[in-house]
Amino acid sequence: MSSFVGFMNNILYQPYIVPLFLIAVGIYFTIRTKGVQIRMFGEMCRVVTEKPSDDKSISSFGALMVSTASRVGTGNIIGVCTAIILGGPGAIFWMWITAIFGGANAFIESTLAQIYKKKADDGTFYGGPSYYMQNALGARWLGIIFSVLIIFTYAVGYNMLAAFNLQSTFATFSFYHEKTTPMIIGIILAVLFAVIILGGAKKLTNVTGVLVPVMGVAYVLISIVVLVMNAKNLGTMFGMIFESAFDFHAILGGFTGSCIMWGLKRGLYSNEAGMGSAPNAAAKADVAHPVKQGLVQTLSVFIDTLLICSATAFMCLSTTSIAPANFVLEDGGADAAGYVQSCLHTTLGGFGPIFIAVSMSLFAFTTLIGNYSYCEGCFAFILKRDMNKTELLIFRVIAIALVFLGAISSAGLVWDTADMFQGLMVVCNIPTIAILGGTAIKALNDYTAQKKAGKAPHFHAADIGLTDDKVDCWKESTEQLSTSR
Repeated sequence: MSSFVGFMNNILYQPYIVPLFLIAVGIYFTIRTKGVQIRMFGEMCRVVTEKPSDDKSISSFGALMVSTASRVGTGNIIGVCTAIILGGPGAIFWMWITAIFGGANAFIESTLAQIYKKKADDGTFYGGPSYYMQNALGARWLGIIFSVLIIFTYAVGYNMLAAFNLQSTFATFSFYHEKTTPMIIGIILAVLFAVIILGGAKKLTNVTGVLVPVMGVAYVLISIVVLVMNAKNLGTMFGMIFESAFDFHAILGGFTGSCIMWGLKRGLYSNEAGMGSAPNAAAKADVAHPVKQGLVQTLSVFIDTLLICSATAFMCLSTTSIAPANFVLEDGGADAAGYVQSCLHTTLGGFGPIFIAVSMSLFAFTTLIGNYSYCEGCFAFILKRDMNKTELLIFRVIAIALVFLGAISSAGLVWDTADMFQGLMVVCNIPTIAILGGTAIKALNDYTAQKKAGKAPHFHAADIGLTDDKVDCWKESTEQLSTSR
């Protein structure tokens, strides 16, 4: 299994596959949308506060918290530190690049998910890349493959990795025992996870809506304290980042182990822009115009990478007395938890490692919840119906068991498995949005035209040439518009 996963990753992360797909298409959509991720930042912050049409529906903020719960997780701490240790400080710069251009990809994929979303019998919405692959591209087979990949990526790869990363942060404490502590943490995490996933989608958004903002704000505040305490090192820190980022001799000498590749890998793992995961949350939102949720999900990418990931990187790299290279393990892996805890211990004393352990506990928990929320909808797409009680119970038991298994697994296998599945998602989703992106751009032009005219934007599918049954949730608006004309 390990050999197969390694073989697949060697193919996927060649410069001309996953890296090219993400960056090239991100640049393309940045140009086509006239830099929507930058020029409409103020609008992103405004629309996130809008309320849904009824209490049963999920708001833009609720959808943002579900997607951010999946994005903002263990990757923001362990993933960032892994990139720094194995790729060098310059990996952070390339994570920023992934986020900036990935913001355009996130806008397109989430806007498409809103346009092609479906309405459930209870009045809530659902959808995602599988649905725009089926309804807009006419490729249900691709939608099925993508749904399977999401299930394996999140229920297997990411959730096992979140559990492993959490338990690894306790290795620096004296009570940690190599065999028993991971099992105990795995059991506790699996039990808490089981309690939440039995409560349904609304309960998921309620939990993440509270935990995500609280933990994010607390984490950023502590990082500011660390930066102030290490203010004299900030010039050296930024020098290390940019010098390493543009060391092209080292990069070309070994691209797969370079700061660019580690920045892309861990940037993608953290912000998920272009993977096609967040559109599953975006489709759930009740909004008057698809572009609103596209903007909200772009904001989520920035929160994740430019804010939370940068906070981790700055806390570590401003502690210049701790060398990242000292935390490379004998098997070539990275002791990421040991690195970040050592850095914070140097600045904050005994509070530092405790703070990281608490942060990882909250981040891992919300990651598990956000990741799981994507999976049930994918089964519904594959089966063309909701899972019955027996099927749902079996899947939930498996998902709970995987959380426990992740806590007691080896680092190399869980990281490589997550990398493989996320790479396969990119290979399916990025070409799809490259083909269908024109529809999202038409929706963006419609939105900006209404704003310039002083209107509150409302979407009518006919205005961008969509008049058939592919846009089920906007059919009523289309029919009303035709009647009024």
